[in-house]
Amino acid sequence: MDKDATTRLRAIPGVGPSLAADLVSLGYGSVAELRGEDPEAMYARLMEQVGTHVDRCVLYVFRCAVYFAETDRPDPEKLKWWSWKG
Repeated sequence: MDKDATTRLRAIPGVGPSLAADLVSLGYGSVAELRGEDPEAMYARLMEQVGTHVDRCVLYVFRCAVYFAETDRPDPEKLKWWSWKG
């Protein structure tokens, strides 16, 4: 496990140790690497990787993470993972 990458990814609102580890397992090592990524594809890859259903809330965090990575001045309301349901 890349502890430096995990620490960097925890800068994303809503990303704790477990989700940071999931992002690292998907090949991400920094916030910047999430720019241009497809959260739905990330979620599907994670489920394929773990071989089982993953709570849909993880998708919402992935959406928030990509928004955070792509936005210079993010809206504080959009930095709450539950804002990305639907």
